[in-house]
Amino acid sequence: MATMFRWVAAGLVLAAGSAFARDAAQDVHSIARAEATLCDAYEANDADFFRDNLDDRYTRTDTKGVVTDRAHEIAAITRRDPVYAVFRKHDQTIRVYGDAAVVNGITTIQSHSGAMKFEGEFQYTDTWIHADGRWKLAASHTTLLRTRYADAATTH
Repeated sequence: MATMFRWVAAGLVLAAGSAFARDAAQDVHSIARAEATLCDAYEANDADFFRDNLDDRYTRTDTKGVVTDRAHEIAAITRRDPVYAVFRKHDQTIRVYGDAAVVNGITTIQSHSGAMKFEGEFQYTDTWIHADGRWKLAASHTTLLRTRYADAATTH
């Protein structure tokens, strides 16, 4: 009888603990949705999205190895240069580790800056953290796969 009581008590403790834990499948879904919304925010030059969804200590490492911070990313979006016609992430793998998640995938971009058109594909890694009840982007790293430049004045 004492053994049975211990098993029942252990089951209640586990059940109570899991009631407060986040669901890993839901986390993956939330992060996939956040990644898609991030793409939309780049296309819309939505600086408010970046203010709300980048961690205060956010860093971005670009294809040349230059590391920038949250303020730099928001300033670039606010300037609206470059302008993104297409900013799409695909071929993603999302792994959740408790309050952190790592996303690997490819970003396809079509943009222009002044008269220069740019198309490219980039391998990326995004790191998300769960804090204050929500996911925020903490770091991004990008590696160039292939690009194409064209003079926007001569191409349509």
